[in-house]
Amino acid sequence: MSRLLLKGGRIVDPSQKLDQVWDLLINDDRIEAVGKDLPQDSDTEVIDLAGKVVAPGFVDMHVHLREPGFEYKETVASGTAAAAAGGFTGVACMPNTDPVNDNRAVTELILERASDEGTVAVYPIGAVSVGSKGEEMAEIGDLVDAGCVAVSDDGHPVATSFLMRRALEYTKMFGIPVIDHCEDLSLTAKSSMHEGTASTRLGLRGHPSAAEEIIVGRDVILAELTGGHLHCAHLSTAGALRQVREAKRRDLAVTCEVTPHHFTLIDEAVSGFDTNTKMSPPLRGPEDLDAVLAAFADGTVDVIATDHAPHHADEKNVEYDIAMPGIIGLETAVPLACEHLVHTGVIDVSRLVELFSINPCRILGIAGGTLEAGAPANVTVLDLDRQASIDISASLSKSQNSPFDGMLLRGWPAATIYSGKIVWRSDT
Repeated sequence: MSRLLLKGGRIVDPSQKLDQVWDLLINDDRIEAVGKDLPQDSDTEVIDLAGKVVAPGFVDMHVHLREPGFEYKETVASGTAAAAAGGFTGVACMPNTDPVNDNRAVTELILERASDEGTVAVYPIGAVSVGSKGEEMAEIGDLVDAGCVAVSDDGHPVATSFLMRRALEYTKMFGIPVIDHCEDLSLTAKSSMHEGTASTRLGLRGHPSAAEEIIVGRDVILAELTGGHLHCAHLSTAGALRQVREAKRRDLAVTCEVTPHHFTLIDEAVSGFDTNTKMSPPLRGPEDLDAVLAAFADGTVDVIATDHAPHHADEKNVEYDIAMPGIIGLETAVPLACEHLVHTGVIDVSRLVELFSINPCRILGIAGGTLEAGAPANVTVLDLDRQASIDISASLSKSQNSPFDGMLLRGWPAATIYSGKIVWRSDT
């Protein structure tokens, strides 16, 4: 048994309506107590966190760890190390591996790798359909029994309304969400960026906002029909967020996430043809960014998720229209959120903790999201005043595809504690 006392930090835990300068005592892998001037003995390690924020451990519910099959881009070991350095105590990994995580054997392999080599918790997400091909529903019950916390055909939308209906009905029995990549592929074939004035000027085929909004509309209708839990991944348009807001107003089981790149960048960033600005969904127009910020402020957005998508340099150092879409995000998400959401007044620190911790745990049905006594000792410590520039060359990920290199930001992770152990700590 080991005891760790986090002393004098600002405890921010919306689950208990706490925002106090108090102490947090950890005993082995559990929270023992939160309070003022907690007693300590000679066997207790004490860390002074005066001026720092102490929050329930952050969870990134949309990550591509690439293992098995694409270990040259990322592995469970490298991805979870990057997650810890980014302030995350857990990650949920998408199923678009090779082979696809559509069966118990792949899920068990991922969990075995996480147990042997992982720095933080790993929560597998299984495929909705066999091979994510959209033809035959995967054995979802078996996936859940093996340890999957959700299902998704991420990288692809759930192919048909019939399949989506059946998936929502079936997952309802297990209390897990269907996470959908909302894109009407018939409208986006060979597209490289958002459809708008910038795409016209740059001569790149555009991906219209309607492609996202059509599938969100379909999925919301089916969520209402079935009563199943729909989670819309990486939403990026004003129209899609408007539909989610209306679904919530009608008390449907609909939640959504937004990525840091969609609340910080717009399609004009593509002007230099840097392939690190190519994502799916693409960077949208300024009116969409404004709508995203408003959706954070009014509670429409449930989660900040990175969509961490590592790619080898050779997959990015090509012409823009054939480059692989996606960027890494585990080590940049928290400072981007602090700089662009908290320090600008869009949200407060309590809401930040909801977006990164409480809501991901609630949606995925996993332990965490609280610092109450008896809870897992997963803690994220933030230094809201630290200023530093992003240095992608120092990333712990195996890939370096990011448009944020060199950006000066205020507010960074200071330490990550997983299962009662300090798994990462800033050296500044």
